[in-house]
Amino acid sequence: MLTPSGNVLALDVGSSSVRCSVYRGLGEVVEGTASAHEHAFERGAGGAATLDPEVLAALVFRAVDETLSKGGGTEGGIAAVATSTFWHSLLGVDARGRPTTPIFTWADRRAAGAARGLRRTLDEGAVHARTGSVLHSSYWPAKLLWLSRTDPDAFSRTDRFLSPGEYLQLKLFGEARVGTSMASGTGLLDQNRKAWDGDLLAALPIDEGKLSPISDEPLGGLGGEWAERWPALREVPWFPAVGDGACSNVGSGCVTQDRLALMVGTSGAMRVLWEAESAEVPDGLWCYRADARRFVSGGALSDGGNLVEWLRRTLRLPGEEEAEGLLSRMQPDSHGLTLLPLLAGERGPGWADEANGTVAGLSMGTTPIDILRAAMEAVALRFALIAEGLDAAFPEGARGREVVATGGGLLGSPTWARIMADALGRPVTVSGVGEASSRGAALLAAEALGGPRIEEVPAPFGETIQPDDGRHEAYRRALERQRELYEDVMRDDR
Repeated sequence: MLTPSGNVLALDVGSSSVRCSVYRGLGEVVEGTASAHEHAFERGAGGAATLDPEVLAALVFRAVDETLSKGGGTEGGIAAVATSTFWHSLLGVDARGRPTTPIFTWADRRAAGAARGLRRTLDEGAVHARTGSVLHSSYWPAKLLWLSRTDPDAFSRTDRFLSPGEYLQLKLFGEARVGTSMASGTGLLDQNRKAWDGDLLAALPIDEGKLSPISDEPLGGLGGEWAERWPALREVPWFPAVGDGACSNVGSGCVTQDRLALMVGTSGAMRVLWEAESAEVPDGLWCYRADARRFVSGGALSDGGNLVEWLRRTLRLPGEEEAEGLLSRMQPDSHGLTLLPLLAGERGPGWADEANGTVAGLSMGTTPIDILRAAMEAVALRFALIAEGLDAAFPEGARGREVVATGGGLLGSPTWARIMADALGRPVTVSGVGEASSRGAALLAAEALGGPRIEEVPAPFGETIQPDDGRHEAYRRALERQRELYEDVMRDDR
């Protein structure tokens, strides 16, 4: 059994960085063990968003090197390795485990046409009810069909399709398993049966033999160069990767239907997590798994912190501190703009696969700060729509449900956090956890080894921001304008 003093080395492979830290069994980070390396998707024509699997793996292994070199695990040893990775992404490998493709990330939109074709041939409602996923370019079904048509040579050379976490396992142990959580985000898993969906696979150019076996059991026993490189991890159990969204809920203490996790990092998401034997997939929302016992449901935005960073570069905005001051002095919806924050496409709530961003109301008096404030407000309004869906799907106690803010976007901007509270019309509590996904992965691994249940581990919280009724009313009117603009622009794209 893992004791409260047991150490878990946690890897967090995110969309914009790779991080590694050591946690004690109750989710307390061991000071001085953190390492971090930034990376970025390789963007290209047609909505391409890929990563080089070898470059990503090298960053992960470098992060482990640095954390261990800082003394991580030397006191009490390492009891397990836990991993959080971004959901929905895949790569192919040949029979020798060598990549046949780059990593096609969740943000790669080139499979939109294939998704459209699948919607014509399959009952999307039935697929969604079983898999918790719509037919969209984010997920594996459309990506696999698109790859088979656009690069048949790579497709034919592929022995197995993997998530990034499985690829790390394959390099380290010569074999790979896909955990329930990661499988649940592919769009190929029957969520209640916890098995690959045979009806969906029958409509695709692959069979189950091209996918990893589903298991939450850890691998262990590093050999060769890895055992020499990391002697502290030689016999340590290494758990399959868990989806970063589920880990974020766990790490921030949002592990029951009483709390919603509101995350704005590179992208954005609002999620609820709960334990149940089975689940009915809510209309308009996705539904995945945190593990074999727990579900997580909500909506995701492809635009979050990435939109703000794009605006900072493109509009040559002032530095963050100066911009924050200017933003904080603006009144809600005072810029005269209506903005659809869909530059990276839409996942939720409307799933318009080929959507793009739109700004209405520009004038000669519009300033860069006006556009930045409008973008932040527009993202908050999209979250208000997701919150409506969650309240409808989980109505019991909806108005009293806590909203906990996580992610660098909100934690780094008090103004944006206030905008969120006012747009939602309910209090938003700022998480006291700096790295929620990393902490969540560590807590799930600790539980699996006999430590405390994740529901029993408290999470620190910071300030609670109360909404203002007048500002909420202003945002309610702005949301109606956004709905109208969305219907006008997206009428032919869904």
